[in-house]
Amino acid sequence: MEYDFVIMGSGFGGSITAMRLAESGYKVLLAEQGRRFTPADFPKRNWNLVKWLWVPGLRFYGFFRIRLFRHITVLAGAGVGGGSLVYANTLPVPESVFFTSGSWKDLADWEQELQPHYGTARQMLGTKTNPKFGPGDEALERLSQIIGKRDCFHPTEVAVFFGEPEQKVVDPYFNGEGPDREGCRFCGGCMVGCRYNAKNTLDKNYLFLAEKAGARVMDRTRVVDVRPIGKSGSGGYRIAVKKTGGFKRQEIETKAFIFSGGVLGTVPLLLRLKKSSLPDLSDLVGAGIRTNNEALIGVVSKDKTKKFSEGIAIGSIVHTDEFSHLEPVRYPSGSGFWRLLMAPMISGRTLPGRIGRILKDFLVHPVANFRVYFTGNWADRTQILLFMQTRDSTLRLSRGFFGLRTRVENGTAPSAFIPEAQMLATDYARIIDGKPLVLPTESLFGIPTTAHILGGACMGKDSGSGVIDKNHKVFGYENLFIIDGSAISANPGVNPSLTISALAERAAQKLLEQYAETKGMD
Repeated sequence: MEYDFVIMGSGFGGSITAMRLAESGYKVLLAEQGRRFTPADFPKRNWNLVKWLWVPGLRFYGFFRIRLFRHITVLAGAGVGGGSLVYANTLPVPESVFFTSGSWKDLADWEQELQPHYGTARQMLGTKTNPKFGPGDEALERLSQIIGKRDCFHPTEVAVFFGEPEQKVVDPYFNGEGPDREGCRFCGGCMVGCRYNAKNTLDKNYLFLAEKAGARVMDRTRVVDVRPIGKSGSGGYRIAVKKTGGFKRQEIETKAFIFSGGVLGTVPLLLRLKKSSLPDLSDLVGAGIRTNNEALIGVVSKDKTKKFSEGIAIGSIVHTDEFSHLEPVRYPSGSGFWRLLMAPMISGRTLPGRIGRILKDFLVHPVANFRVYFTGNWADRTQILLFMQTRDSTLRLSRGFFGLRTRVENGTAPSAFIPEAQMLATDYARIIDGKPLVLPTESLFGIPTTAHILGGACMGKDSGSGVIDKNHKVFGYENLFIIDGSAISANPGVNPSLTISALAERAAQKLLEQYAETKGMD
């Protein structure tokens, strides 16, 4: 066998598992379809679409991915380091209801079992409390007072190095074993790629240490087939890969294979392999897709005295009720690409009705609309609001004639028209003298946008209730695992990165215990 473990994907699940296996002496390969980035490779602004967007068909090999479906628009990451390259750094622990709901609720005492792994992940990712508020955070604090939730407002816990700006220091996290770092400049550039070496992306911790321990990373490499060797993978797997954008096929043999490509990588491949190489996969592949029931609303201010691009990507949060919270999100100065994809915030049950409300908004408020669409520096004038809830509903992802499709599985379809979110955005707009805007897919078609798609390969007690067991092993196969966001089996209602990390820490521990006991890797 060429490898002990081959891992598809280098996001939170893949990088963490790779490090723990490599430091224990196993031969590990990570196959990542995206490219490797250095700080100098990131774009200064999101107008540089070739560097920012991931659209391989157009030869755009950036790190930000947008995928449209019937019921949701998905924002995700691509590249060595996965979603850590583009996420907003926040690392919250979900409320207790997350651990006692969904298909995994009876499999373990998850809140207690994951507690030490949350602690390990927080330490490895360099979690600190945001020390500096920008104008958008101050406005959110004012909103919290207005709605009577001041005690529920606080700074975020984030994966950022808050050292001295522009001052290089020896690795402050791993006794000098990690890369040199520089302090955060509070430029708001976290989500277009940190160009100043301050964001604690995976290539600066888990993945860096994994490679140092001997793990190999093949970037721009797609996994296209996973074929069992022996009965149900008892002899390992023969993995077929292709270079991203290429056609030449290469085969690699491994004793065990781990899917860590995230929902948009793992689930589509599982659906295809169920029709070919892995027919015994559970019929629940693609089920249990969740979106955190969220809304993204941009508020463009007429106040030119404040610069809403100042700060980290998300510096504060307010819990508006027991199910919901609101966070201000920012882009760096000059990153105004999203202005091309904005429409008035409206609501309505029918398409003709929504079109009528949009036209009415333009006719009744022509000056206000002109100002927000043609404001000089969109990122400086705009505060994006991220609203999320723990209320649960699920979609199912399946293969259709024209590609992947979604359908409502349980509960109601995700909606772009969440009354609480729109009311909060309206109140926030009054505070900063602004106008709320949303993506046209939301205002026209009612399709919400999510940056936190989860599920599709959920846990269960058997193949009739899940795709994997509580230790991430795939039902129906030996030496086959899924460790990424597609394994999340309930709605966390918050950024899931820390939870995926904690699950990966636990899964890696279980893998080491399993193969040490069975001598399966000797």
